[in-house]
Amino acid sequence: MSHEHEHDHEHEHEAFDVITLTLEDDSEMDCAVIGIFPFEEKQYVALMPIADGEIDEDASVLLYEYNEVDDVDIELGFIEDEDYFNKVAEEFERLFVEENIEE
Repeated sequence: MSHEHEHDHEHEHEAFDVITLTLEDDSEMDCAVIGIFPFEEKQYVALMPIADGEIDEDASVLLYEYNEVDDVDIELGFIEDEDYFNKVAEEFERLFVEENIEE
């Protein structure tokens, strides 16, 4: 799976950074970057799919290992271990979901 980080979009979701995922069937899906966060000495990114120019609130949050290759390119990696994925998901919820509840 390859991933491109797009910066120069002219969409209604301009307030968000957008990552375009290339899926296994070679189709593309734009996702809004909800946040990038550290966990156990690695970086992770939380993404939400974009539908009709807006974040798809009905979709699940997508979590990937995140690595900046250089100033333009990034690499996203699957979190293959289910137990570890659950730990990353708990950290995401602690950082982002609880933060929004407090506001």
